[in-house]
Amino acid sequence: MNIGVIVITFLGVNIDFFFMLLFLLKKYNVVEVLVGYLVGVMLLLVGSYLVGATLGIFLPEWLLGLLGILPIYMAFHDNDDDGGPKWRKQPIVMVLLTYLSVCSGCVLAIFLPILIGKSIRELLLTILTIAVLTVLIIFIIKLLLTTKSIVKLMNRYGEIMMKICYILIGLYVFWDSGLIHHVLSYL
Repeated sequence: MNIGVIVITFLGVNIDFFFMLLFLLKKYNVVEVLVGYLVGVMLLLVGSYLVGATLGIFLPEWLLGLLGILPIYMAFHDNDDDGGPKWRKQPIVMVLLTYLSVCSGCVLAIFLPILIGKSIRELLLTILTIAVLTVLIIFIIKLLLTTKSIVKLMNRYGEIMMKICYILIGLYVFWDSGLIHHVLSYL
């Protein structure tokens, strides 16, 4: 398991949600946002792993490398999120539902090809890595709420940075799954 790919994937997939976190952290306390966000991230990671494990039973790994098309597609597909549910619940539930409504498709599509064929140990390492990143991101974004230049920079270049990350992740999936090697072996 390549921890660098996990870190880049997590940052790339969640970059749009980091803006939502700015608003959520203004509205709710840090612990409520952290718990809601962490639960959402873990649900989607485990879901991606389970779907990938199921597909891995029926298809060879190199063929599953075609799932690398998903992150590349998402890099070129503009989907305007409406910001999540409008109704009010407990803050933790609101953060969780907002995260799931904004990021479910992206996280499942991006992490599914990365987690295919990985062991339970690798899944647990991924979960631990992302849990640590989640905590760090919450506190960093809380600090960023005081820096206007950072918010301006992310507004200007955040979208293109996210698209570049998605394309690189898709290409990594092609390579890591053996798809490229398999296709080149026929040439």
